[in-house]
Amino acid sequence: MFTAVTGVLLGLGLAVSALAQTVDGEVKKIDLDAAKITLKHGEIKNLDLPAMQMSFRVSNPAWLSSVQVGDKVKFSADKVGGQFTITALEKK
Repeated sequence: MFTAVTGVLLGLGLAVSALAQTVDGEVKKIDLDAAKITLKHGEIKNLDLPAMQMSFRVSNPAWLSSVQVGDKVKFSADKVGGQFTITALEKK
């Protein structure tokens, strides 16, 4: 029983990891009041989005203070509450 449960949990962990995708982007605009960032980015497969420039909500508004327009970033995004949201953001 323990082995079966462990296998299921490991399988779920691998499935979740496979969904998390890091994408390269460039900061184009920062809106501190709305907690949004506009990025020019590569394809985001988990959201079925082609490479483009678009605005995202950020799950942690403090990240917006760590980047500036023109910075190259790596990020992960997901759909949270029906909105495209940056779930991880790192300056390159």
